Amino acid sequence: MDKETFTGLLKDWRVALLIILVVLSLIAIYPHFEDGHLVTRIQYGLDLEGGSWTQLEFSAQTVTFVSDKPVDEFVTALRDRLDAEVYLVADGMIEIRKAVPEEELRTIFAEEGATLSDYYPGIMKDTAEQAKITLEEKINSLGTKDAKVYTITGLNGICRYMRIELAGVSLGEALEIVGKPGKFEIRVHTVGNETEHVLFGDMVSSVQNPQMEHGGMWGVPFALSEAGAVQFQQAAISYGATKDPDNHYLDMILDGTIVYSAPLSPSLAGDLQANPTRSMRASTGMGEEGREEARMLEIHLRAGALPVDVSIAGAGSVSSTLGDHFKFFCVLAAIFALLAVAVLIFVRYREPAIVLPMISINFSEIIILLGIATFIQQLDLASIAGLIAVLGTGIDQLVIITDEILHEGKVPSPNLYLKRLTRALGIIMASAATVVIAMLPLAVMDLSSLRGFAIITILGVIIGVVVTRPAYGRIIMAILSK
Repeated sequence: MDKETFTGLLKDWRVALLIILVVLSLIAIYPHFEDGHLVTRIQYGLDLEGGSWTQLEFSAQTVTFVSDKPVDEFVTALRDRLDAEVYLVADGMIEIRKAVPEEELRTIFAEEGATLSDYYPGIMKDTAEQAKITLEEKINSLGTKDAKVYTITGLNGICRYMRIELAGVSLGEALEIVGKPGKFEIRVHTVGNETEHVLFGDMVSSVQNPQMEHGGMWGVPFALSEAGAVQFQQAAISYGATKDPDNHYLDMILDGTIVYSAPLSPSLAGDLQANPTRSMRASTGMGEEGREEARMLEIHLRAGALPVDVSIAGAGSVSSTLGDHFKFFCVLAAIFALLAVAVLIFVRYREPAIVLPMISINFSEIIILLGIATFIQQLDLASIAGLIAVLGTGIDQLVIITDEILHEGKVPSPNLYLKRLTRALGIIMASAATVVIAMLPLAVMDLSSLRGFAIITILGVIIGVVVTRPAYGRIIMAILSK
């Protein structure tokens, strides 16, 4: 190719757009060496990075019912009977945020003058989304961005399970964060071992980082809201904790476990007698164990409690060594796929001037995909499979363009060339539309193992139709015309 033809190619907007996107993608990927190893900004998922996964089951059920009582009266009676949160979510449908066996629930409904029609373990989709947001906030407190939270919702709109994948996080740490609802409560001792509720964690307005006192005791300072401070003062006065603090211990409880239990200090008791106090501190213990418990308490206080209790339905981990093993073989598979495609194309056309542009365009498409993935998508085994699929379908479409241009065994005139290229792109767009439609359900459904594959495939198809195929058509015409 002479200089004039090459310059003309660079000035063509289709080729220029392809080059710009490849350069921007390389900047986004930022491949460089650190300590003798090639590193990038690409985020790897659990399969390739190592880490842990946890599947949670919501301890709740959604039921439909028929009742002779007014709905509000029935819901209130059921709430008192079960000692649980009960919400009317639709006409004749309620969400019970407590695990109750079906037979027991049917008996209770009958005693309350109602009939239980359908029993579905799990919660409504909106409640599951609240739980998902809370969990994501807790996970973000770990300082990790390689995390995925999926709510698994059935066709009836009820979610029973939630799956969390944490790359680079140990299984034990993951269970501490996501395996507990994070319900924080303050209770005060009244008579003997009896305690009374004071407030829940939703009245905590701000939380500080864990701090160590002079005696080596770790703790988490936090502040109550105005309403929380008033409620705390009223409880302390009414139960006598301000006048006799030594016999009225204050318990701070996280998920049923007491993390702090001590009487009010004389200064705090005196202050509460006169005014509400917002500043509080929960001590967790000494040493490394106390520091770790303080860190977990801080995370739960910042993010708040899940709207419903959860139980561990399954958990597992992938070692970082196994992740490195998967990375190596994924790279190897991609290289072999590219070489196999190159050999087959060469066998078909017997012309390096056709093979090299095809492989270059195909490779540039993978680079652009990886560049986009650094911002929106972790690379796991399913995503790698999507990249290899894009590699194959991309070559198919480039073959269609090449065969249309060389329909009669020679390069056509410019006008005929444009007609054939337009026809080829029409075929490709129709094929791309079918792929997108087929992959769209997998991309939007809560199927974590297939979602990455679908997203990468859809992105590859769109990039091919909009960027790489038009650029290839212009490049191959310039080459073959010589």
